[in-house]
Amino acid sequence: MTKFEARSVAFGSVNHMVVIADDQLWEGVVGDTFRYYFSAAYPILPQPEPVFDLRHWTPREVTTEPIRQKKRTYLVLGDLSNEESSAAKMILEDLGEKNRGRAKTEKTFNSTMGKNKWADGQTLVYLFGNSEEELIDNIKAKYPAISKRINDSDIGIVEGTAYSSGENVALNKKIKEKMGVTMRVPGDYILAIEDGETMWLREETDFVSSNIFLHKMKYESKEQFTKEGIKAIRDSLGKKFVSTDIENTYMRTNDKDLPMLTKVVTLNGNYAIEVRGIWDIVNDFMGGPYISYLIHNEKTNDLLFVDGFVHAPSKKKRNYIQQLEFVFGTIEM
Repeated sequence: MTKFEARSVAFGSVNHMVVIADDQLWEGVVGDTFRYYFSAAYPILPQPEPVFDLRHWTPREVTTEPIRQKKRTYLVLGDLSNEESSAAKMILEDLGEKNRGRAKTEKTFNSTMGKNKWADGQTLVYLFGNSEEELIDNIKAKYPAISKRINDSDIGIVEGTAYSSGENVALNKKIKEKMGVTMRVPGDYILAIEDGETMWLREETDFVSSNIFLHKMKYESKEQFTKEGIKAIRDSLGKKFVSTDIENTYMRTNDKDLPMLTKVVTLNGNYAIEVRGIWDIVNDFMGGPYISYLIHNEKTNDLLFVDGFVHAPSKKKRNYIQQLEFVFGTIEM
């Protein structure tokens, strides 16, 4: 009777990537280029945090130390023209006989994906070129697609963290009744304020205050979708509802220290403007990041403004904003 050893399950934090590369490559211009893109600042936070948390290991470190083979996300970076490169040898071996020739001859074949090389639940990205110059060009060209694939593979963790306490079914129902939309509210949120047009949901822990505004209004003009229009909506809610124990305090959008970033998106089939930036409290020392969406409901010609803002002093805030982004992605008209 044969005894089978169960495969281990990969582990690792969201936004964390292990880069497998030779020391010489990682410490040179190729490594500098890779870090420039993959360690760029996440938009937009009060204190800079990278898009990805990177850790570098050599191929030897990974293959000789089994504990290093349990991570969730790896990117293998290699110059295939270097016959002495351990990373290049790993890439060519994993590509298989069919694709080795393509990697050497087809300039457009410069990246591929793999799964579960050492443990279940792993995502592997192979990024390569036939010279260091070519590899640098490939890093620049492939960054958007690779970052999206890794973000997509992290979605399950983001969702699991956001809804670690389940869903607040009662709030889900109330949002449907008052706002006419569905949204999956994480279980620990409570309803702080509801005045007919606006709902303010809050989650308070020892480390972070996470907040969601939902505000319904009629569509009047395209000006509502401008940066100035969205700022006016956001600031009106901040001035009306958010203050501290100090007199004459209120929340405002701080676009002086960092800009508001806007882009057009489609949220479950509905036209929307996404806004990212930072907020602060007038006459007090509080602030943090926010993410907002102004969504057009074509069925009713209404607008829904949703805003998530975080207060987490001395804590990293990137992951909290990502969780809010996921929650807003569950909105359906």
